[in-house]
Amino acid sequence: MTAYANFPGSRPRRLRTTPTMRRMVAETRLDPANLILPAFVREGIDAPVAISAMPGVHQHTLDTLRKAAVEAVSAGVSGIMLFGVPEDGKKDARGTAGTDPDGILQIALRAVREEVGDELVVMSDLCLDEFTDHGHCGVLDADGRVDNDATLERYAEMAQVQADAGAHVVGPSGMMDGQVGVIRDALDQTGHEDVSILAYTVKYSSAFYGPFREAVGSSLTGDRKTYQQDPANARESLRELALDLAEGADMVMVKPAGPYLDILAKVAESVDVPVAAYQISGEYAMIEAAAEKGWIDRDKAILESLTGIRRAGAQMILTYWATEAAQWLGHGRG
Repeated sequence: MTAYANFPGSRPRRLRTTPTMRRMVAETRLDPANLILPAFVREGIDAPVAISAMPGVHQHTLDTLRKAAVEAVSAGVSGIMLFGVPEDGKKDARGTAGTDPDGILQIALRAVREEVGDELVVMSDLCLDEFTDHGHCGVLDADGRVDNDATLERYAEMAQVQADAGAHVVGPSGMMDGQVGVIRDALDQTGHEDVSILAYTVKYSSAFYGPFREAVGSSLTGDRKTYQQDPANARESLRELALDLAEGADMVMVKPAGPYLDILAKVAESVDVPVAAYQISGEYAMIEAAAEKGWIDRDKAILESLTGIRRAGAQMILTYWATEAAQWLGHGRG
């Protein structure tokens, strides 16, 4: 027993006594509206294909993609980010399937817009990597390096066809210098002034992308270190941010999310536009794998990871658990 009758005078535990008390004083709130569902649609399949490294996630058919979009709306999810997976025979050096108005991604955009209209913000990954036979995010030069400026020309074409197909938002993810400005010009010059750009402003060259490569049937050999950011660098992120904002980005993103919460916080503190973070495939796979082993409580770990991303400053979180987590939150489990 302490000699001081009033020791300790301040007891933070008083505000942790009951679930209702903790909910009332919570500084960070996670809501279904914060969540965006990434979804893969694959050409040439008649049933969903499971992604082995991402239990519970599939490559969709057009029909199952429509159903996933409807489920996301019902759960209160705000958006869906679409990735197209073409047949291997349609891949080439320039990724022409990515700018074909009848390519799988454009077909999927039209299908989702037809199904849910404006009830979901329909987003489109704007990158060539799914469509190139070499797996890189751009056009290669004679020496096999990604040609930044030639790639920008392809991105301008992609922006137009994706907007024509119904995308509310395009998400340039290739980390080419000048990509936001070129895409903004292309959209404005083709009557798509209302289509927003969610810039993948800070995208690190990460080891956590592994399962995604399976999800999109990537043909990549080598790595993307010459255009994605070095994980050792932080100040560089703010330089990328300033450039994207100057070029007209409507929203900005940090990717991956969990390993880069410090960067996310810096970005969120520096801008007056909405900030997103992408909880990527490797982050998903780690929690699912540990839960399968019985090492962690799956549902609690999912919500804790999402809350941490939200706490660091993300207003929008791209997560493969979007619909499931939104359903939980809608039932008061947050």
